Amino acid sequence: MSQTINVDLSEGQAIGETVRIVMGTLFGRIQSGEYPTASRLPSERALAAELGVSRNTVREALDVLEMRKMIRRRQGSGSFVIFQTEQIEAPIPGSVGERSSPLDHLIVRSIIEPEMTRLAVMNMTPKQLDRLSKTIVQIEAVRTDLNEFIRLEEEFYRQIAQATRNPLLESCYEMIIEACRQSFRTALMRKHLTPDRIQDFQTRFNSLFNAIAARDLEAAVEITKLHLVEEQKLFMHES
Repeated sequence: MSQTINVDLSEGQAIGETVRIVMGTLFGRIQSGEYPTASRLPSERALAAELGVSRNTVREALDVLEMRKMIRRRQGSGSFVIFQTEQIEAPIPGSVGERSSPLDHLIVRSIIEPEMTRLAVMNMTPKQLDRLSKTIVQIEAVRTDLNEFIRLEEEFYRQIAQATRNPLLESCYEMIIEACRQSFRTALMRKHLTPDRIQDFQTRFNSLFNAIAARDLEAAVEITKLHLVEEQKLFMHES
C-alpha cells in the first residue's frame, strides 16, 4: 500500500478564508481522483462560476496549489494535475472485502457500532478516554487530507472497540475496518469528503467523544446511529 501523504496547503502563508476554501475544494477533487493525475483542470472562468467566487480568488488558489506541487500551469494551455494520489488497496480475491456489498457494510455496522459505543461508555478507562481525546484533536486538525482523515477515523473507532473490553467484538470490528479499507467505502469517502463534509464529520465525532466522556450512554448511542444514517444517505446518493 502507498504511504499516506500529508500536505499543508497554507504553510507559511497568509491566505484569505475564501481562497483557502477554494484550495481545499480543488485539492479534495484531486485527491479523490475527480481530477486525476495529468488531467487538465477547468478554466479559471469555469471554476469561478461554479464555485461562486471571483477569477482572482481562483487564480490565488491555483498559485498556491502550483507552489505546493499539486498542479503545473502552462501559459495558453491551462492547469494540469501533477500530484500523485494514493491508490486504493485492491481487495484480495475471495476475501470478505471483495464479497461484501455496500449494503452488507451498512447492515453490519448498524448492528455492531451502537452496541460497541454502549459498552465503551460503560467500560472506557480514564487512560483510554485521554487517548481518544488526543485522537479527536488530530481529527479536528485535518482540513483537506482525505487519507489522513480516513486513517484517523479508523483509529477513533478502533479505540472505541478496544474500550468495550470484549476481545471478540474488538476482533470483529477490526475485520470491518479491513473490509472497508478494501472496498467501495474508501473510494466513496474520497469522492464525497469535501472540506465542508469533513467539518460535519469532525463535529459528529466531537459530539460522540463528549457523550462518551460524560458517560451519557443514551446520547452516545443516538449520535452513533445518526452518523450511520448520514453515511447511508451518502451511499443512497451515490447509488
